[in-house]
Amino acid sequence: MLLKIGYEIVYSLPQPTPMILLVNVHSSRTGDLAAPDWLTTEPYVPVTGYLDGFGNWCSRLTAPVGRIRLSATAAIRDSGLPDPMEDGAGQLPVEGLPDDTLVYLLGSRYCETDMLTAVAWQLFEGTPPGFERVQAICDYVHNHIAFNYQNARSTRSAGDVFQERTGVCRDFAHLAVAFCRCMNIPARYCTGYLSNSGEPVPAPPADFAAWFEAYIGGRWHTFDPRNNKPRIGRVLMARGRDAADVAIVTTFGPNYLESFQVWAEEIPASPDGNYLPEVTGTAA
Repeated sequence: MLLKIGYEIVYSLPQPTPMILLVNVHSSRTGDLAAPDWLTTEPYVPVTGYLDGFGNWCSRLTAPVGRIRLSATAAIRDSGLPDPMEDGAGQLPVEGLPDDTLVYLLGSRYCETDMLTAVAWQLFEGTPPGFERVQAICDYVHNHIAFNYQNARSTRSAGDVFQERTGVCRDFAHLAVAFCRCMNIPARYCTGYLSNSGEPVPAPPADFAAWFEAYIGGRWHTFDPRNNKPRIGRVLMARGRDAADVAIVTTFGPNYLESFQVWAEEIPASPDGNYLPEVTGTAA
């Protein structure tokens, strides 16, 4: 299937303000793009890019005083299949883990392993190592944390989530990541688009989503404690230790966010199986 993805973010700024944006589809999915996800700015400002230490594409710009609109619309091919699950994946001992996974065992800004290790072992020591343990962690987080947009808070950490028992998708991911690391399972935070394909209607408004990947069975596997089921149309943008590494927009100065819109929707096809030209035309 083909997905139309994109965003529109509008800021009002009292002074020239440098920004870093992580809004591009991850390099692992760029080959699937049917129309590019070029960042556009209104008014126009020069944009440069670089790869960060986690392999994410970052865009740099300096926004002028006043109002700036940041946007992109793209089209991406997707299998149309739910997230793959490998329920037999085992857990490697720490001494057998690849070097590049070890950083994802360590505590980080939003995932305080030192605070949660005793709790994690009490909750999950009796679960079979590997996939079943990670799934048990997702089940616990999904069943014990209440999702509430009104309770979103940028400073909430995994320890706070465990105590407050409420949050949004990034909070679900942070707590699950922290628990995995406490149980010696490398886990990394992910952000991107998540379509509502295959979901009951009416579906909630589209938004950027957060999930995580756990290193089991010799490779990285996708887990989503917020939804706690395989989903269709997941498009990765960035990975890191936690949300601090993959903020959608980082602003270096005072700012007011006027509006924030995201879309990730299936592009309908005509009876002959071709995509409707008026839709693909707007995405190209």
